[in-house]
Amino acid sequence: MAGPTTARRGEKKSRPGPPSAGAPTGRRLRWARVRFRAPGRRGLIIITVLAVLLGGFGAWALYASDWFRVARVEATGTDVLTPREVVAAADAPMDTPLISVNTDAMARRVTSRLPRVKSVDVERSWPDTIGLKVTERTPELVMREDGKFVEVDIEGVRFATVATAPQGVPLLELAVSDFPGPRRFGNDRLRRAGAEAARDLSAAVHRDVRTVRVRSYDSITLELTGGRRVAWGSSEQGAEKAKVLTALLKAARDARHFDVSVPSAPAASRS
Repeated sequence: MAGPTTARRGEKKSRPGPPSAGAPTGRRLRWARVRFRAPGRRGLIIITVLAVLLGGFGAWALYASDWFRVARVEATGTDVLTPREVVAAADAPMDTPLISVNTDAMARRVTSRLPRVKSVDVERSWPDTIGLKVTERTPELVMREDGKFVEVDIEGVRFATVATAPQGVPLLELAVSDFPGPRRFGNDRLRRAGAEAARDLSAAVHRDVRTVRVRSYDSITLELTGGRRVAWGSSEQGAEKAKVLTALLKAARDARHFDVSVPSAPAASRS
């Protein structure tokens, strides 16, 4: 009796273990077959028909429906101009598909009809709005002409005529008849040189400038309050000249004539 009992006690019970990582189960094999099964011919036909229908619906919605048509035009970024002036100059095609609007043509109309506008970004705002983001030109100098004042920006562009000169904007005088500057550079370039000279000045000195006189590209003179005059030379090295002039005005308070045309060798005198 002891033999069989001992034999049964010595027997090891065998239980099925978990499948090894490299051996996929039947469920995994079935899932793999479903996952990588290519659509049949019928499935491809259905997918193609759905894509065509969706594409046709999208084209109809954008071009033929009443959902995405121009209903509003809005202008931002104006200072002197009004948003209404900008919108009128843009002349947007109202009640037309928003997607078909020629935004470049609208931008050209605004800048050509409103010289004060330096640039304008025209953007579509879905579903029915066009946005006009304007950057206006600002006067760096003004020119006296026929009893009025013509505003000139930093690029030398004449962009607006006003009855009264803006406060704090110096007067620009071009006196170039006896010099070769206009033939070499043109008045546009000379206006720009004068504007660049005014721009480079410190705020404190800029407030004292009354006139920027340009006789040639290399001969720019600044007339300040108190009868003071500054020989600026050309518009090159403007930032360095501005620093030197600020220091010179503080060091020689009794002087009336200053020369910073060569910033490394400035000069000041009373006469």
